[in-house]
Amino acid sequence: MDPHKQIDIIKRGTSGIISEGDLLRKLVAAEAKGKRLRVKAGFDPTAPDLHLGHTVLIQKLKHFQDLGHHVLLLIGDFTGMIGDPTGKSETRKALTKDEVKKNATTYTAQVFKILDPKKTEVVFNSEWMERLTATDLISLASKYTVARMLERDDFQKRYREGRPIAIHEFLYPLIQGYDSVVLKSDVELGGTDQLFNLLVGRELQKEMGQDPQVVITMPLLEGTDGVQKMSKSYGNYIGITEPPSEIFGKVMSISDALMARYYELLSSAANERVAEIKAGKVHPKEAKEALAFELTERFAGREAATKARDDFRNLFTKRETPEEIEEAYVAPDGERMWLAKVIVKAGLAKSSSEAMRLIEQGGVKVDGERALNPREEVATGKGFLLQVGKRFFKRIVFG
Repeated sequence: MDPHKQIDIIKRGTSGIISEGDLLRKLVAAEAKGKRLRVKAGFDPTAPDLHLGHTVLIQKLKHFQDLGHHVLLLIGDFTGMIGDPTGKSETRKALTKDEVKKNATTYTAQVFKILDPKKTEVVFNSEWMERLTATDLISLASKYTVARMLERDDFQKRYREGRPIAIHEFLYPLIQGYDSVVLKSDVELGGTDQLFNLLVGRELQKEMGQDPQVVITMPLLEGTDGVQKMSKSYGNYIGITEPPSEIFGKVMSISDALMARYYELLSSAANERVAEIKAGKVHPKEAKEALAFELTERFAGREAATKARDDFRNLFTKRETPEEIEEAYVAPDGERMWLAKVIVKAGLAKSSSEAMRLIEQGGVKVDGERALNPREEVATGKGFLLQVGKRFFKRIVFG
């Protein structure tokens, strides 16, 4: 594809490119020499499960892959044991080798739901970092000053507030930058919060006589609330290993404005289609259902996505309950139980206080009747159909 047309695809949804001129130059040179750009993105396996926010970078890697470039998926099994200090107000707890290895296995399995494994080179930075001698590490540390490190907002803030900064945390950006030197990357992708680390890679490549990489930053994806960044801690995430009905239903629950952003950052739809949706030329319900189906199919397969869509239509279009409702067995602690406690035991709330809040908000129904008293009790002599929110059903069985 013509380099200018490639840039149009690559730019979609990005926060910044340093620099677009360098990217065009590299694309033109690659085309003239019949070569592919080496495009790197790194992931520290600090947790076992990914959510849609994590896949923004992976989707952009997919764009490069579809354009014929060489994708380098870097698993930071070495840096993962340090812990990325980005945005942290205190030193992170270091992970063990076993924890990192276990998480890395699940990462690659999940990533290949988006990337083509046959066209992806998976690399682990322990391969070269564990070979470095103490002399090599000291030499690398000499490339950056403490003053430069303290230009980072999070380090600067912690220093001003008297919060400790461990020496090994300064090594993190250096090692991430050194990864780019070892891999001779032409392009590196990262979130906007990673800009400092990405630029260290450019500087180190210059120091080592390499053509510095182009840095492309991607925005942090807002969660289903449309306000905070997607995060498990905020409870606004869509996990890619969640049940298909959960993925589909959560996507359908987002606002129309957020839907356009999800299309831009997560969908494989053509730029022209995304432009039509953003311009309001496609009915929001039609567009949202298409997006929910695409994402559910990507992570759970076509058959599961079709069932999730049909169940959703039955539930919300025809106002029916799902065909299959999971049973939840609850051990009674008397002839009557707090409804809030039943909700927790059924796995539909994390705590009694959360369950009581859901009841107060009118989000709980017992056999189709809305419960309004947060301290309501239910008889344990027989079961009932429990509904929490619009999408969550459990058939309660006491015993």
